[in-house]
Amino acid sequence: MSTVMDTGESISALRTLRRGVHYSPELVEGIRVTLLLAVLASVGQVVVPVAVQQVLDKGLGADGGPDVSFTVWTGVLAALAIVGTSWASYAMTSRLFTTSERGLATLRIKAFRHVHDLPLLTQNTERRGALVSRVTSDVDQVSQFLVFGGLLLIVSVGQVLVATVVMLIYSWQLTIVVWVCFLPLFASLRFFQRKLSAAYGVVRRQVGLMLSAISEPVVGAAVVKSYAVEARTQGRIDEAIGIHQAASTRAQGFTAVSFSLGGLSAGLANAGVLIVGIWLGQGVVPGADDITAGQVLAFAFLVTLFVGPVQMGTQILTDAQNAIAGWRRVIGILDTPADLVDPGPEGRELPRGPVDVRFEGVTFAYPGGPPVLREVTLDLAAGTRVAIVGETGSGKSTFAKLLTRLMDPTEGAVLLDGIDVREVGQASLRRSVVLVPQEGFLFDDTLTANVRYGRLGASEAEILASAEELGLSDWLAGLPRGLETRVGQRGESLSAGERQLVALLRAHLADPDLLVLDEATSSVDPALEMRIGRALERLMSGRTSVTIAHRLSTAESADEVVVVDRGRVVQRGHHSVLAAEADSVYAGLHASWTAQMGH
Repeated sequence: MSTVMDTGESISALRTLRRGVHYSPELVEGIRVTLLLAVLASVGQVVVPVAVQQVLDKGLGADGGPDVSFTVWTGVLAALAIVGTSWASYAMTSRLFTTSERGLATLRIKAFRHVHDLPLLTQNTERRGALVSRVTSDVDQVSQFLVFGGLLLIVSVGQVLVATVVMLIYSWQLTIVVWVCFLPLFASLRFFQRKLSAAYGVVRRQVGLMLSAISEPVVGAAVVKSYAVEARTQGRIDEAIGIHQAASTRAQGFTAVSFSLGGLSAGLANAGVLIVGIWLGQGVVPGADDITAGQVLAFAFLVTLFVGPVQMGTQILTDAQNAIAGWRRVIGILDTPADLVDPGPEGRELPRGPVDVRFEGVTFAYPGGPPVLREVTLDLAAGTRVAIVGETGSGKSTFAKLLTRLMDPTEGAVLLDGIDVREVGQASLRRSVVLVPQEGFLFDDTLTANVRYGRLGASEAEILASAEELGLSDWLAGLPRGLETRVGQRGESLSAGERQLVALLRAHLADPDLLVLDEATSSVDPALEMRIGRALERLMSGRTSVTIAHRLSTAESADEVVVVDRGRVVQRGHHSVLAAEADSVYAGLHASWTAQMGH
């Protein structure tokens, strides 16, 4: 899956820009007005050189002595022109900032939402740090370029074009001198563009890997300390940082070379203008028009306007390649197909009430691997409590993920009340079907906020009523701040058993018609285990429930037990009947459980 998400790395720069605009159309809103303002701002850059030339040649150097009136009015007009072009520059900058940030906010939102729409398998195979860097760091690189580099690029291009036109008016010979000096740099830009693109593509990838290397030990700090592997962990982090440093240094090396070429070209251009300008002014070059002192001085200003943007262009080129590399990675996410397509408004609605479940010839295989489930055909009656049991790796958890449509089968269909889950709208499916995983994930917020993920609009009274129905009121009352108790990151302020209670309360508040539980195996104290058991009993009452069972007691209390072995359903029936079948898979599991309990 990661290879699919990295296909964006091969997209050309021009196509990347087009794709970026496709995903963020705000970037080109009002672009014609912005470009017009950029032209006006660029024209303002030549006001001073032209004013200097006019004052020297027609004001101070006028026939019959200095023309004070002309000089004053030229200065006044130049000042007014500068004020007008400064306003144009401000308006252009404001518009560019606004459209860039709006467009990138859209890009960030789309990328984040698409990450959640991606298949669960894709999310699990792509490193979390790499995914986070695509939505954050990579978009930041695009933002930095569009807001600053993009602004400089527009102004610089306009400045070079305007400066060239005015230089041609003053002296085509000196214009040729300047352009000849910069030809080697211009000719090499395509080469540096390719090198920088490849180099910064590596840098952006290494940023994601570095973030992963750093974030994992932070989240797993307790494990790192418990096993005294700080040195090994630090070594992995140092290695990731070192690889990123090497990639960045190599990319900056190309930047340094291109910037040096810009400086060399600028020096040659200035020297060439001085030498050729003196020859033209003294009439040394046969057939050349004489050039005035004012024109030579104005030309010196214009060369500066020409040289500055060209030198700046090398840095802009660097920023552009870094940004485009980041843009490609974000587009790589957006171009990754979301396999679990929501039929949307055309999706079918599940009727409310206990759900009956049917697996019709269901086969599932992970990409490149053998089938995990094979030709499973199974009917589960509405309102029954079913326990799915089997050895580790038998396919139990895959069964739960297919049932809740976290994944779709490779072959066959999963039906709820006779409707293929692929035809059910996501809103209806999530309202009717709830999965309680082994470790209910809690967000760094209050208990109230975490429980409300079951039903966002639930009032505090409804939450308390739900807790009362599950027999959890006294537990809530014993917490430091009741429902306003903060749970910490990933629920670390609560015990493993208490986190399970929050997950059950969240599921009860959601009021599903089909409850799927991947039974937690965390060891909890006996009192809390009894509380969890009573809460589960009340939670499953009146609805269809499917439990991925890891404990004997769960299988014993179920209406029906389904035994999965090597991806196939090999037995089904009540616990007492299956346990009596000698030499069966379930009998072996039962004997193993009994031995563990006796031990």
